[in-house]
Amino acid sequence: MRALVVSGIWPPDPGGPASHAPALADFLADRGHAVEVVTTASRPPAARDYPVRWASRRLPAGLRHARCIALVRSGAARSDVVYATSMVRRAALGSRLARRPLVVKLVSDEVFERARRSGRFGGTLDEFQRVGGARNRVLRATRTAALTGAAHVFCPSAYLRDVALGWGLEPERVSVLPNPAPEIPSLPSREELRAELALDGAVLAFAGRLGPQKGLEVALAALSSVPEVTLTVAGDGPDRGALERRASELGLVERVRFLGPLPREGVLRLFGAADASLLPSAWENFPHTVVEALAVGTPVIASAVGGVPEVVRDGENGLLVPPGNPDALAAAIRRFFAGDELRRTLADAAAASVASYTEEAVFSQIEKKLAEAARP
Repeated sequence: MRALVVSGIWPPDPGGPASHAPALADFLADRGHAVEVVTTASRPPAARDYPVRWASRRLPAGLRHARCIALVRSGAARSDVVYATSMVRRAALGSRLARRPLVVKLVSDEVFERARRSGRFGGTLDEFQRVGGARNRVLRATRTAALTGAAHVFCPSAYLRDVALGWGLEPERVSVLPNPAPEIPSLPSREELRAELALDGAVLAFAGRLGPQKGLEVALAALSSVPEVTLTVAGDGPDRGALERRASELGLVERVRFLGPLPREGVLRLFGAADASLLPSAWENFPHTVVEALAVGTPVIASAVGGVPEVVRDGENGLLVPPGNPDALAAAIRRFFAGDELRRTLADAAAASVASYTEEAVFSQIEKKLAEAARP
């Protein structure tokens, strides 16, 4: 099988698709399939064992989109099937022009994400489904048309599948496939990792894109009322400067460290050193970092939003709190660090709770669906 993988982000970019796309591409290549990639980047991506073709982010938006469509079309013409984990509309158009089937991993509502980035909407994904307007209607129509033309659509959570079915997609072509847990490298002990990262005491860790979705301003407010707990933040994004200033205003400079972006193994090492991973998001689908933290045996303290409760079970492998509530988050942090018994119980259950989410199991299902779509 010849497969074209389409992803809007690629290492060293942070974020789930930037981890998922190369991991799947490597898996398919290792299984003997011919693989190509189309992505966007600010500079040439690092060389891989397969071609990675890219459109420059320095191009004006219209030219960049046209370049992506052209790259998808040419790559699809050399392939049997196209797999898109973002840039779905561009992937749909390029694959249609090349007359090749498309399989999609739906990670969010692109219309919602665009509205959030532009500042036209400040609510949650659920709330956005009820928002009208001519612009939204047009974008929703093109989004749904792209997905309707796909041979299959994977959703990482039952929550997002329900949202997608509300757009009119056929249920038999939309299935739930959780994000895979990473293959954990041989890590040093927690004590060694803490020494390596200069961490001490009660430690929380966050990894991800620093944008409004992740709710880190809520985490800072909660932390200001919980003394002696530190937070280490891995990642970058549009809100980093504002978050650093807010940490300073709250007197948290000594307790909040911003490391910048880390490679995936660096994130795993950070989670392995922390007592808990923190995810105070306003909305989520099924975040990769939750699975990554649990896979290294680290419990998760998170907002009960989207697909998060499908993997984080309150009192079993983590703690769940309402979104946007600093007091509730502070109470959960205090509860977590109040005694050893709860921390030990949650940590003991963490890795086992995602043991079935192996890359082999998840990627094999994608491989099967790609092969089915590729058959004439």
